[in-house]
Amino acid sequence: MTSPADRAPASPRIPEAVHRRRWAILGVLMLSLLIVVLDNSILNVAIKTISTPAPTGLGATQSELEWAINAYTLVFAGLLFTAGLLGDRLGRKKVLLGGLAVFGIGSALAAFSGSPGELIAFRAVMGLGAAFVMPATLAVLMNVFEREEQPKAIGIWAGGVGLAIAIGPITGGVLLDHFWWGSVFLINVPIVLLALALMLWLVPDSRDPNPGRVDPVGVVLSVVGLVLLVYGIIKGGQLADFGDVTVLSTIGAGLAVLVAFVVFEKRSDHPSIDVTYFKNKVFSAAIAAIALVFFALMGVTFFSVFYTQSVRGYSPLQTGLLMLPLAAAQMIFAPRARLMVDRFGNKATTTAGMLVIAAMLAAFATLDADTPIWILEVVFFFMGTGMAHIMTPVSVVIMQALPREKAGSASALSNTFRQVGGALGIAVLGSVLSTAYRTGIEDKLGLLPPAVRHTAGESIEATLGVAARLGPRGEALVTPANDAFLHAMHVTALWGAGVALIGTVVVALFLPGKPPAPQPGDEEKELSDARS
Repeated sequence: MTSPADRAPASPRIPEAVHRRRWAILGVLMLSLLIVVLDNSILNVAIKTISTPAPTGLGATQSELEWAINAYTLVFAGLLFTAGLLGDRLGRKKVLLGGLAVFGIGSALAAFSGSPGELIAFRAVMGLGAAFVMPATLAVLMNVFEREEQPKAIGIWAGGVGLAIAIGPITGGVLLDHFWWGSVFLINVPIVLLALALMLWLVPDSRDPNPGRVDPVGVVLSVVGLVLLVYGIIKGGQLADFGDVTVLSTIGAGLAVLVAFVVFEKRSDHPSIDVTYFKNKVFSAAIAAIALVFFALMGVTFFSVFYTQSVRGYSPLQTGLLMLPLAAAQMIFAPRARLMVDRFGNKATTTAGMLVIAAMLAAFATLDADTPIWILEVVFFFMGTGMAHIMTPVSVVIMQALPREKAGSASALSNTFRQVGGALGIAVLGSVLSTAYRTGIEDKLGLLPPAVRHTAGESIEATLGVAARLGPRGEALVTPANDAFLHAMHVTALWGAGVALIGTVVVALFLPGKPPAPQPGDEEKELSDARS
């Protein structure tokens, strides 16, 4: 006969007090996530305003706008893994609090930027703070939910991304209708203060009992390599000449530094990224799916704002409302995507999601200046649906591929590749857009003074800005500018669709299919595998 002591578990996996308030903790973590994602989605509707000359905006060029987005993204991506390790070592709660504080300070500074250069610098500070927030939220989640509840919690967490995508453009539109452009950054400050107060009260601290050592050389190599690569790509788009010596040498140097980073990580006994993880084909395919879907999505989001505001004439608030279907679909389907995985398996669910994304990106190539706007709404809704059926399954695959103690590292890897994919998407697809636009508009700029022709050809906003300064003489440029932009958007959308199709092939080949029906004893074996 067994005693009560024999029947009790030897060591509870999660303390009872933490288990009872796990859903409240998830709410606080989602608020932290909301701030980080909200910032980029707010910025999406503000980029046209920021590109307007002072005093309305900063007069930022298209390449400066790309850097305002990518300064945040590259610092974010470059430091995510180190931030995950520091969270594992110092405690995730401490890292979360510090990251939120830095993000709030960077937001306040960005709001009062006096030039595009200052905005780019302060966005980098915001990226520094965000890098410490994002991996810690998912790592804390993995440490307050039991394994069987983790897919549901991750689904709700992913749905929070959809909520932020919904709230961001609408909030940004309302702010831009009533205040100056800097208000889209200043709004972060009160949200940060609320999140800090709730986190101090509710969130438990956790850490890895055997944390890895920080890898400063790896961090420097990864950030320098990515910055050089992205700089070269954006410069090529700005010049509309990827054969330029500066462009080729910068891209080449970036690739060389990234190769050195991989070689260094393979030989290091405390790498930032443990490349042995990528020997697991399932893990690698899930990471690739995240990177490729964000490559396509971020590039398309960048040009869709110019389509709705510059070509179609919608206000920032109306643009934010037009993006609601994208966010609504994510909020509806992300928490339910696990049900599709249970029924059809990871491979079928994710492959279908990638095919939907590819089809919707290709649909952008059919949009013109007078296309009924409901068609754009349908495209956005299905894009959100596709994303929901990609992000939730692959996030679960990635997070459960590593032991619970390495949750910060798994989260950091997932988010690193998401941010790198997004940054490269903005750089590559932004450069395709810029090159195709310049090719389409160049022969229409002959009437302009030679000194302004190059600048006027960089983007539709630059062309329309010059046309406005010319008065009645410039009106002849408006229709050619719209036509050139639409052609450039169609070309860029097809590139994005091609990238999504590559992602479709990757997940169809390597993600696992429907798992076999559970057998008696499987749960104990799974727990044992997770600990090993």
